[in-house]
Amino acid sequence: MASRSAFGILIVFIFLWTAADASAFLPPKIFNVLNYGARADGNTDNSQAFLRAWIDACRWKGRSRVLIPGGIYLLHSVTLLGPCLGEMTFMIRGTLRAPNNPALFFTDTWIGFRYVDNLSVKGGGYLDGQGASAWPYNDCFKNSQCLSLPISLRFDFIRNSKIQYIRSINSKKAHINLFACDNINISYVRLTAPENAPNTDGIHIGASTNIKISRVNIGTGDDCISMVSGSQNIDISEVNCGPGHGISIGSLGRGFENEYVMGISVRNATFSNTQNGVRIKTWSPSLSSLAANISFHNIIMQDVNNPVIIDQKYCPSCPPSGDESVSKVQIRDVKFSNIWGTSSSQVALSLQCSKLVPCQDVKLVDIDLAYRGQGGPAIASCSNVIGTSYGRQVPRGCL
Repeated sequence: MASRSAFGILIVFIFLWTAADASAFLPPKIFNVLNYGARADGNTDNSQAFLRAWIDACRWKGRSRVLIPGGIYLLHSVTLLGPCLGEMTFMIRGTLRAPNNPALFFTDTWIGFRYVDNLSVKGGGYLDGQGASAWPYNDCFKNSQCLSLPISLRFDFIRNSKIQYIRSINSKKAHINLFACDNINISYVRLTAPENAPNTDGIHIGASTNIKISRVNIGTGDDCISMVSGSQNIDISEVNCGPGHGISIGSLGRGFENEYVMGISVRNATFSNTQNGVRIKTWSPSLSSLAANISFHNIIMQDVNNPVIIDQKYCPSCPPSGDESVSKVQIRDVKFSNIWGTSSSQVALSLQCSKLVPCQDVKLVDIDLAYRGQGGPAIASCSNVIGTSYGRQVPRGCL
């Protein structure tokens, strides 16, 4: 009798488990923005239609897909909130166009997602930030009363999610921003803006963990990828960067003392005609912090102005000074390996570390960077660095 009872309980458990898991195999429910009043005419603001479609999809107890079909959709600033009851897909087939009226774009977000788990943003469509209308207002370097400009795609507190097959052009500020995110996969995206478009970072990461970026093409007016305080376990591979300012860690040390940067891997990347290649930069002076366990491997440089650089004297608004860095950010366990190509400046490798906390355990392995301009071959410039070098070293004389 007991065995029959146990068998019955097992059957009920299997039934309940199967029913609960069945939604994973069912096709997603489609929430087409056209059914919520969206108009693909390039002139009508569709933010409320998108918001209504998102709210209904978010409340669906199963897999949901917000669908933006082909066409041009004018979209004012909108933030799409979770948590949601099931997996969410934001499928962009058409072109989303940002407003170019200054009365409508002084905000920090164009399209935002917050507090969502298991989100996919994809579809092969375009995000047209219409940045040329906003770039003249980007004057914060000289105007303390400057107004915010919107990031094209902002992700705050997002987990276990993917961003794929998206093309973003002419962002007003950064193209993609990750804050307080975990386990995000970004792949097959193309992000472009003119090289003179200010602060148009491709992907900006802060206070986020377990981020994977691969197979992306980025050409902008600022960093292709930037990582600031709290960025940990970031894996970057197969990136084509240029034009732009390269891939940067920092600037660090201005705030968030205990939010260290650790576990950064950049590999199989190509930089073409960029201002920098791979860079770590910290403020000087700065608060105490740490950047450690960082690897740059298998990197191609094509006429890059500063191919390999650690800059612990970073302070764009400070007057020029020959003084040594007084940064308190400790940089340690950094490896530059198999980096080759051409530098557009004679100083192809520059490691300028802090006098207060010198860089520790820096490794240079198989570096081959040529300079063919006036003044002779490429040179290296290093200070306050403790480390070793192995294999081919061009230029020589750093470690």
